[in-house]
Amino acid sequence: MMEVKGIGMDLVRIDRMRRVVERWQERFLRRVFTPEEIAYCQKRRDPIPHLAARFAAKEAALKALGTGLSMGIHWLELEVRRERGEAPRMILSGRCRAIGEAKRGQRMLLSITHDGDYAMAQVVLMGEPDEGVR
Repeated sequence: MMEVKGIGMDLVRIDRMRRVVERWQERFLRRVFTPEEIAYCQKRRDPIPHLAARFAAKEAALKALGTGLSMGIHWLELEVRRERGEAPRMILSGRCRAIGEAKRGQRMLLSITHDGDYAMAQVVLMGEPDEGVR
């Protein structure tokens, strides 16, 4: 049976994301989002709520790992993937993945939403139970 290894949640104001994207444009997008995430969002009528939701998901994942952007982690090591008809998934790579594995995490459960002024995400890091006293 799997157990919870970490939980993270984040809330992003969509208008704040819009201002950041308008100001920094491609420089911001390429620093924070993978090419696949950018392409997914740009296919939407208004990409900004989708970008905000992915940003919230990355922040929530960092909280679930318990690291923030420290320990050599980079934004592009966290990727939200969503195939048509499927729930979104959080994919870790590089240092992020190594930290998740060190915490005995095996997968991240992800929920994202956006409505009105906000985008929100919750991430749960799941893994095998630790041995020892409970």
